[in-house]
Amino acid sequence: AHLAGMGHTVPVGTAVTLLPLRHPYEAALQARSLALLTDRPVVAGYGIGTPEFAEGLAPEPYRSPRTAVGEYVTSVRALLDGRSVAHDGAYHRLHGALPPVGPHAPVEVGAGVLRPGMARTAGATADVAITWMTPPPYVRDVLVPRLAAGDARACGATAVHVAVRRPGRDPRRLAEAAAGTHLRVPHYADMLRRAGVDPDAADPAAELLRADVVVTGTPGEIAATLARYRSAGVDEILLNPTATLLTEGVHAAVDDLEEILAAVGAGGG
Repeated sequence: AHLAGMGHTVPVGTAVTLLPLRHPYEAALQARSLALLTDRPVVAGYGIGTPEFAEGLAPEPYRSPRTAVGEYVTSVRALLDGRSVAHDGAYHRLHGALPPVGPHAPVEVGAGVLRPGMARTAGATADVAITWMTPPPYVRDVLVPRLAAGDARACGATAVHVAVRRPGRDPRRLAEAAAGTHLRVPHYADMLRRAGVDPDAADPAAELLRADVVVTGTPGEIAATLARYRSAGVDEILLNPTATLLTEGVHAAVDDLEEILAAVGAGGG
């Protein structure tokens, strides 16, 4: 919204923001406001986060994350469509509609997806599935078939950790910085095991690099790997420079992104 006020209006998305942080009414209102301010398409994605995070904010634990996400996404979608919602569910209560406004850019409602069960839920309730740290073969062979049963875009977007190989950079250190604590979060660890990646290996960073969960190399090599994600059924790739950002700062991260985007553009991706 701040950038739109400065005149920089581009299509935007939230990746996955967390359900316990806002009621679905507020979520829908914010997403629509962003579409009105930017006059560009918005992808508003929602997910549970870690169980500990949810338990720290929600009145009671999410006994069924799939139900919580499905109910939340369904309510947000209905509000954005201008419908009145009457919902007394296990995880939120909502009776009302958004105030009417004039035409605005479209808003797609997304759900964070890691495993087959949530993929089925997203396919049935969301416009877009958004994944994180999911290797291309796993997206293609496990997630896309489950999503295909519903109406969600095959695999709307996936966030991919990227870092350009440069003198003095240690790929393993970059992979460790990118993954952070995700390897110790049960649902991420389970997803990685399903994808053939061992988060408990003696060298987990090497596992992440081998499986292209963290992608390093020259800009051209990274662009070629990103093409594998496209072939796996991913519509949009979110380039995540967290590893470089945390180890070398924001300017180095921007340099990486600019070189990778130039290489992708040169290859027609």
